[in-house]
Order: sequence, then C-alpha cells, then structure tokens
Amino acid sequence: ARFLYNRRMAEKGESFTDRVKRLIAGIPSGKVATYGQIAACAGNHRASRQVAWLLHSSSRKDRLPWHRVISSKGVISLPGEGGRIQRQLLEQEGIRVGSGGEVPLEVYGWQPDGP
Repeated sequence: ARFLYNRRMAEKGESFTDRVKRLIAGIPSGKVATYGQIAACAGNHRASRQVAWLLHSSSRKDRLPWHRVISSKGVISLPGEGGRIQRQLLEQEGIRVGSGGEVPLEVYGWQPDGP
C-alpha cells in the first residue's frame, strides 16, 4: 500500500513529531503499521528510524499505542522484555503473532486515510 503525505497537516503548521504522534494515536485496535508507513504519512518517507526514536524517547509513550508499530518486514523488532510486552499487547487485541514475532501485514496492516 502507498502512504501519502497529507498537505493539510503541514498547512496547519504541525511538526513532523506532532504528525507522527497523531498518526500513531490513530492506529485502531487490532491493526498495525510500520515505522516506514508512519514516516511517509507524516511527510518524510526516509524517517522510519526517527519514528522509532520518537516512540522510544517519548514521555507520552504510555498514552500512544506504541505496540501497534512494527518493522517493515512485519516483525516485532524490540528485543527482550519490550518485545514480549509488545507481543502480549498485540495478542490481547486479537492479532496473531508468529513464533518469530511475525505479524501478517496483509491481514492486520492499517490503511490510513489518504490526503
């Protein structure tokens, strides 16, 4: 799926960080998005690592559904305890997670609204 930058967001003067947080907050229960999809929707398709960093460092992390953001390969990318918690939260939402942390994007992938 192709994710497009929403010019109306930029016209409102919203920062990239604010757009990322708003997009992540909008991922519905039972769906996932990739770091790259969020970056592209927020206006910078090359900023997937920045999205990951924002989630990792955000003091609002507990209020954002951070667990619904996964790698572009459809895999939980957090190691150790973080990955275990992410798996548990996704499974609580009815998302099937494979033994290696795989989430079928064709089933659970979020399709955000266009521009």
